[in-house]
Amino acid sequence: MANQQDQFNELQKKNLEAAMRLAQMSIENSQRIMELQVATAKSLFEEGVNNAKALSTAKDPKTVMDLRTQFAQSSTEKMLACAREIAELTSKTQAEVGKLVSEQLSSGSQDVFDAMQKLFKGIPITDQNTLGAIQTAFDTTRSAFEQMTRASTEAFQAFTAGTKKK
Repeated sequence: MANQQDQFNELQKKNLEAAMRLAQMSIENSQRIMELQVATAKSLFEEGVNNAKALSTAKDPKTVMDLRTQFAQSSTEKMLACAREIAELTSKTQAEVGKLVSEQLSSGSQDVFDAMQKLFKGIPITDQNTLGAIQTAFDTTRSAFEQMTRASTEAFQAFTAGTKKK
């Protein structure tokens, strides 16, 4: 009985580690996005101050219009660059999360099946038909889990590819 408890404790430990990795990825991505936004805001503010100084020294309306146009164009380019970087960071994080989920589906289902097989091996069953039926049920369930894992991986990859195109 202690061996079975150890197996389930090990499964819980693996799931907790995966959840911690997912949380760490989320925190790191959020930090990178916030740093990017702060850097962009700081740059836009400094450029705005410099533009205001330049506008205060402008002598004619054409120079004022040219300065405003340059400032608007530069601000737009910086904001679009920031948005692109955020999209790239998000896409990379989605790929990492997809990989983690796929790993969890694959290894988690295998771990559960291994634990269940060990459990049933410990039960004294002498009827070969019963053992065969149990093994067939395990094989069928394992196959179904593998198909679900492949389908979810393909769906996530398609989703990630779709977001990269946008």
